[in-house]
Amino acid sequence: MSKFFALIPAAGSGSRIGKTQPKQYLALAGHPMIYHAIHTLCRAPRITHVFVILSPNDRSWSQHDWSEFSDKLVVLNCGGATRAESVLNGLKAIPSAITINDHDWMLVHDAARPCLSSTQLEFLMDEIADDDTGGLLAIPVADTLKRSDMNHRAISTESRENLWQAQTPQMFRYHLLVNALSQANTSQVTDDASAVEALDRRPKLVLGDTHNLKVTYPQDLILAELILQKGEKS
Repeated sequence: MSKFFALIPAAGSGSRIGKTQPKQYLALAGHPMIYHAIHTLCRAPRITHVFVILSPNDRSWSQHDWSEFSDKLVVLNCGGATRAESVLNGLKAIPSAITINDHDWMLVHDAARPCLSSTQLEFLMDEIADDDTGGLLAIPVADTLKRSDMNHRAISTESRENLWQAQTPQMFRYHLLVNALSQANTSQVTDDASAVEALDRRPKLVLGDTHNLKVTYPQDLILAELILQKGEKS
């Protein structure tokens, strides 16, 4: 039977949010932001281990108490220059004491998506567990899409038909994900699914939730705080 593992790349600086410290450590609902993703993944009964990929120069992790997650949480200081590079480095650096088979599942989740609910996580695993390729949480695009010129003036309106906004976790077999990222240009790959797509595979889109937002700008942090305070992620 295939096992489930989770991986959180957390080696970036998150410069777009305009803070001096790495985004994943910003205070959110009484904890560093990354805590919330770790908490949801670690309490999932089917997930065996949660790997957090940090920069080799990370100085913030040790300033927080992670003892509640016991041996289920594994920290690897092998982050790369890009998200894809960090994920690939992490997959290759998993300690030999932890047995992962080629067909075991890896769920890659953004450190900056603190509002993932246990319900959404379990739904994704249920929907993908028997899939040949794997898949990801995503939501259909609802807003009108505009294409602009270099001066930020609208030049056309794009169709929303069959367009989805990718979220995380993104869930693929260990060997497929390693192969996909090894062959990809890690400086251009923005998510794991795109690397898998480049192998002519078609990841399944599993309906997500708008509450599973990615914190990118200061206003996102405020919204995430409200979601967590109201308990809407659980």
